[in-house]
Amino acid sequence: MDEALKRAGIHKEHIDGVAFTKGPGLLGSLLVGVSFAKGFSLSRNIPLLEVNHLQAHILAHYIKMQDEALKHPNFPFLALLVSGGHSQLVIVHDYLSFEIIGNTIDDAAGEAFDKCAKIMGLEYPGGPIIDSYAKKGNPRAFQFNKPDISDLNYSFSGLKTNFLYFIRDKLKEDSNFIKDNLNNLCSSLQQTIVEILTDKLVKASQQTGIKEIALAGGVAANSYLRDTVYREAEHHNWQVYVPKFTFTTDNAAMIAITGYFKYLNKQYANLDVEPKPRL
Repeated sequence: MDEALKRAGIHKEHIDGVAFTKGPGLLGSLLVGVSFAKGFSLSRNIPLLEVNHLQAHILAHYIKMQDEALKHPNFPFLALLVSGGHSQLVIVHDYLSFEIIGNTIDDAAGEAFDKCAKIMGLEYPGGPIIDSYAKKGNPRAFQFNKPDISDLNYSFSGLKTNFLYFIRDKLKEDSNFIKDNLNNLCSSLQQTIVEILTDKLVKASQQTGIKEIALAGGVAANSYLRDTVYREAEHHNWQVYVPKFTFTTDNAAMIAITGYFKYLNKQYANLDVEPKPRL
């Protein structure tokens, strides 16, 4: 907090409200944030503003920077929210009005990246590492299962299991299979995950008629996902919005901008608010 105030060049007396993440997330981290926010709110007699972490990822599109003009989506827009624990399609009607129209029924896309990376012996988090190797590989080198899930929901557990068994069988034939095929494995896996995500995004856009498309969440930093969405935009006449790389992963600015909109609407939290690992 001291560091944030120094960088902003302000004093704590200048602060009108304190926003914090209520959830979802790791309980230990949430407890620290909630406890500090309550103490700061009480000591300064300023409003307490609870934030849903996932909504904050989407509202990261409305962060403003003094030295750079950033594009902001027009309402309503369709958000593809992809992170380590969540894969959702959300219609955003207003700053604080969200309608989930598609959700993962098991694993999320980010989780599939990380678990498949672990199978290949890569470090955590696996998504950025796979993205890096994939740039040097052939996305059609190997074929992996794509789930047949109804409506606009997602599933990645089947892909993860298919990948596990594929690697297991190939290693029986050749102990150096992963090492000799790492680029192609990463590229083919990434292509499959991105295709699953964008197929449903196209379907959602067609069903809703919404052509304002926004990416959000940590996996929005994936270069292949960004490129694929931009290619789809040319076919479907979309207007695509991708947050700055800095604002795709977890950051304080997205919590602050969400708290700002809640402050304007006087949506204050009570002091009995508790963190929720799952929301």
